[in-house]
Amino acid sequence: MLAGLGVVTAGLLALHRFVPNTPGRLGSLVESFLFWLGPFTALLLVCAALRRARTALLVLLVPTVAWAVAFGPSLLPAPSPGPRELTVVQHNVADDNADPAGTARALADSGADLIALQELVDPALDTYRRTLAPRYPYHSVQGTVGLWSRHPLTGARALDIRPQGITEPWRRALRAEVRSPYGTVAAYVVHLPSVRLGPGGLASARRDESAALLGGILAADPSDRIVLAGDLNGTVDDRGLAPLTSRLVAPERGLALSYPAALPLARIDQVLARGAHVPAVRALPATGSDHLPVLVRVVLHGAS
Repeated sequence: MLAGLGVVTAGLLALHRFVPNTPGRLGSLVESFLFWLGPFTALLLVCAALRRARTALLVLLVPTVAWAVAFGPSLLPAPSPGPRELTVVQHNVADDNADPAGTARALADSGADLIALQELVDPALDTYRRTLAPRYPYHSVQGTVGLWSRHPLTGARALDIRPQGITEPWRRALRAEVRSPYGTVAAYVVHLPSVRLGPGGLASARRDESAALLGGILAADPSDRIVLAGDLNGTVDDRGLAPLTSRLVAPERGLALSYPAALPLARIDQVLARGAHVPAVRALPATGSDHLPVLVRVVLHGAS
C-alpha cells in the first residue's frame, strides 16, 4: 500500500497537467495543493521506515525527488538585493478588518516601494489613505482595489474583468504607470473572484473567466515592464491562472503561504512580472485580515 501511494504521489507531482479538470475542476484542485504532497511523502517515508518496508522506501524516493525538483529551489536562501530592484507588498486587507490603521502602519513599515491592496471599503478606505499618505504620497483607488507608491503614478484607470452574470457594481482591477527611478513600469492591482470547495469540487469558473479577460488585457499591453499584484485566489501552479502565469514570471525563492492567515495552506496572493525577474517572496506578520501580506522583490530589466 505504501509503495502504491508513492507511485500515485509521484504521478501527481510529475504529471499533474494531465489530471482532467472535469468533473469539478479536479486538476486545479490538485495543483492548488501540490506543495503538500511533500509533507505527505515524508509521512509515508516514516511509515515505511517503521515497517522496514524496503521496497516502499525505494519507491518513495521517486516522489521525494519529484517534489524536490518542483519546490526545492523555492526553499533556497534568497539572493542579495540587486540593482534596479523594486519591492512590492501585496495584501488583501479584508473588508471586515477591525484594525485598518494598524494594518496600514504595518504595511508602511515594510519599506516597500509599492503597496497593492484589495477589499478596500468605506469607512476603512479613508483610514488607509490617511495612514499611508506620509510615506506613500501617490495612490489610486478604483472600486475596491488600490495602489500606493513612493514614486509618481500616471494614467491610473479601472479595468473591466467582470465575469458574465455579475450585474452589481464590480470594479476589482486597475492599471497605472509608475515613474520609478529605473524607468516606467505598468502596475496592475487585481482581485479575482473567489473560489469555493464543495461537494461538486472546486467552483472556480468565474475566477478562470476573469483571469482569461485579464490575460487578454496583458497580451495587448505594449509595456516592456509589467508588475501585477493581486489576490488571485489561486496558486501559480493552478492551470486556471494560465492566462496570467503564461505571460508573467513568478517568484523564484520563498513559499510565503498567505491564506488563511490563522493556518496558511497556500499562497493565493501573488506578485508576477514581465520584463523583470522576481528573485524572492516572503510573508509578513499577520494583520487584522484573514490573509497574510506578502513582500516581493522585483528586479527590472532593460533601459529606462
